[in-house]
Amino acid sequence: MLRLDGVTTGYHRVPVLRAVSLEVSPGELVALVGANGAGKTTVLRTISGLVRPWEGSIWLDGARIDGRAPHEIVEAGLGHIPEGRRLFPDMTVRENLELGAYTARAKAAKRRNLALAYAMFPVLRERSAQLAGTLSGGEQQMLAIARGLMSSPRVLLLDEPSLGLAPRLVQRIFEVVAAINAEGIAVLLVEQNVQHALALARRAYVIENGTIVAQGEGRALLQQDGLRRAYLGY
Repeated sequence: MLRLDGVTTGYHRVPVLRAVSLEVSPGELVALVGANGAGKTTVLRTISGLVRPWEGSIWLDGARIDGRAPHEIVEAGLGHIPEGRRLFPDMTVRENLELGAYTARAKAAKRRNLALAYAMFPVLRERSAQLAGTLSGGEQQMLAIARGLMSSPRVLLLDEPSLGLAPRLVQRIFEVVAAINAEGIAVLLVEQNVQHALALARRAYVIENGTIVAQGEGRALLQQDGLRRAYLGY
C-alpha cells in the first residue's frame, strides 16, 4: 500500500535521510522508532510531500506520489497528523474537524467521518462549540487525530501522538491508535515511547542517523538487547 524505495533527502543540501526503504501493507500498523534527530519526522514529511526526495521513490496503492503536491497526496488517501497538533486555536472544535474534510474525496464522506470521530472521542462532541485553544493538552491531541480521520485516509501517518501528555492519557492515545487501525486504516506510527510503540505495532523499523538499521516484528525487536539498552535503559 505505502512503500518507500531508497529515499534520500534533507534540508539546505544537508542530507537527513539516506536510502530509506520501508513499507506498510493494507490495514497494517507499523512503528518507526529512533532517537531524537534520527530522521523520523523527516520520513513522514517526505511521504506527505512537504519535503521532496533527492533520490528514490514513494508509492501509494501502486501509484508514485513523490513529486506530487501535499493536497494531491491527501486526496490519494494519505493523512498526516504532525507533531505539535497544529490546530486552529481560535476556531471551534467542529470547525477544526470540518477543515479536515476539505478534499473532494473527504467531503463525500464528511458525515460518516464526523460520526466516527465523535464516536471515538465523545468529549469532542460535548465540546464541539468550544474554541480549540481552550481544550486541555489531551483533548487537543484527540482533536488533531480526529481531524486527520476527517480526510478519509487509507494510510495515516502519526507523529509523536503521546508527546507531552500525562501518563494516564498516554495509554488512552495508544488505545485510540489501535482502534483506528481496527477500522481498517493502515498506520505508520512515529513515537517517542518505544516500548508502547513496539508492543502495539505488528512490524517496526529502527532508524539511526537517517538510515534504517533494524526491522522486524515489534515485540521481537523489544527483546533485542541492543535496542533495549539504547531506548529502554535496561
